[in-house]
Amino acid sequence: MNKMEIKQAEHSDDSFKKQKYRYYHKNIEHLIKQAVPEGSRVLDIKCDRGDLLASLAPSRGVGIDRRPESIEGAKSKYPNSCLEFMCLDIETEKFLEGRVFDYIILNDALGEIADIQLLLRKIHRYCERGTRLIVIQYNPLWERILKMAEKLNLKMPEKIDNWLSIDDLENFFTITRFQFIKRDFRLLFPLYFPIFSFLANRYLAKLPVVRRLNLIQMIVARPWVQSDDLTGQSVSVVITCRDEKENIEPLVQRIPMLGSHTEIIFVEGHSADATRGEIKRIISKYPEKDIRLLIQDRVGQKDAIIKGFDLAKGDFIILLEADLTTPPEEISKLWDAYRIGSGEYINGTRLVYSMAKGSMPYINLMGNRVFGNIFTGILSQRFTDVLCGLKAVSKKDYLKIKRSMPLWGDFDPFGDFDIIFGAVINNLKVVEVPVKYYPRKYGETKTRPFKHGWLLFRACCLGFKKFVLD
Repeated sequence: MNKMEIKQAEHSDDSFKKQKYRYYHKNIEHLIKQAVPEGSRVLDIKCDRGDLLASLAPSRGVGIDRRPESIEGAKSKYPNSCLEFMCLDIETEKFLEGRVFDYIILNDALGEIADIQLLLRKIHRYCERGTRLIVIQYNPLWERILKMAEKLNLKMPEKIDNWLSIDDLENFFTITRFQFIKRDFRLLFPLYFPIFSFLANRYLAKLPVVRRLNLIQMIVARPWVQSDDLTGQSVSVVITCRDEKENIEPLVQRIPMLGSHTEIIFVEGHSADATRGEIKRIISKYPEKDIRLLIQDRVGQKDAIIKGFDLAKGDFIILLEADLTTPPEEISKLWDAYRIGSGEYINGTRLVYSMAKGSMPYINLMGNRVFGNIFTGILSQRFTDVLCGLKAVSKKDYLKIKRSMPLWGDFDPFGDFDIIFGAVINNLKVVEVPVKYYPRKYGETKTRPFKHGWLLFRACCLGFKKFVLD
């Protein structure tokens, strides 16, 4: 053993780590648990003694480390049949041929890798379309401080050859065909002092500029997917409607056929203008089209969306409003963005193309722009038009989103933020598709500037608490 390995062995005792490093490791564990749902298939590269992997409660977890004492300790501590630990050098040895994972974790692993580009290319063989790569790395601004901490016995010694900035990491992802999803910075003060550590890491560390000084850099990425052959995948177009009788037939006539099959689902919400009867008439008039009518059980846009999405049979679901302010033909753009692998949650934005006079009141336009900038900062993904009624996601990913909805309660009667927050918390790749927007020709707008403004403000507060402070 060299001097570094001897020091690492001396520091590897669990009781020692719990006493001196517990605060740091608990923060890392919390950060990764936010990104990895229980029951996932997880590969943990540089797993140490398996504590992090075990805390994630995977359906199948594999931990890899090159140090025999770490793997022996992990096997002894976690003899769980769902956990598998392997002692090998990931740079030179083959392993796990033919297996894929939902999440691959590189927790402080890239600092000691001789060829990062080669390793990331190798990791592709363990990925599928939905795999997420989570990388935790020290901020290079802390290099001198951490080396001093090792000398003072405040930190476990580590052999770190690569001090990578978050921009370095993103560049490595780009050249190895990984697509960046989001970045985060945590832990301004990694040691525990009552009150001070809480205030520093909960509030001060989240401030602009200051956050770039934090010890921990985290990136979530996904493999760049090829343009998949989705000819076998079907599409469901879910249309929520109330008092939209005159718009029903134009919608059916103008909705393009997408994928292998397109079903059109109308979710009718107790209309007063015979909308329900009109939908029944249209179903009879166009028997060649797959049109379904669902009657809303309760009230509210959110209830209608959930019912439509729950009962949609298609592999990919597109939400379209019935007011014809966004041309139905525009939904093909969302399908194309998904089909070529650009994103997993597709959000329309009405704020790129110019609008005809009367399309959107000025106060609404300014409110959407301001809140779009706020949500982009809070959610670390681009959102310019959170209230756009055109949204799309695969049925598989929608089910993930739905499972996440209880995390923020029933605050959103319209459903926009349940979907958006769910997409972000499940680390879906979000992309925006610019769409045209025109004045309504029939019926009355259901937009209420002050009511919706209050909802946006509440959503900002909740999002800040959930995605920034937590």
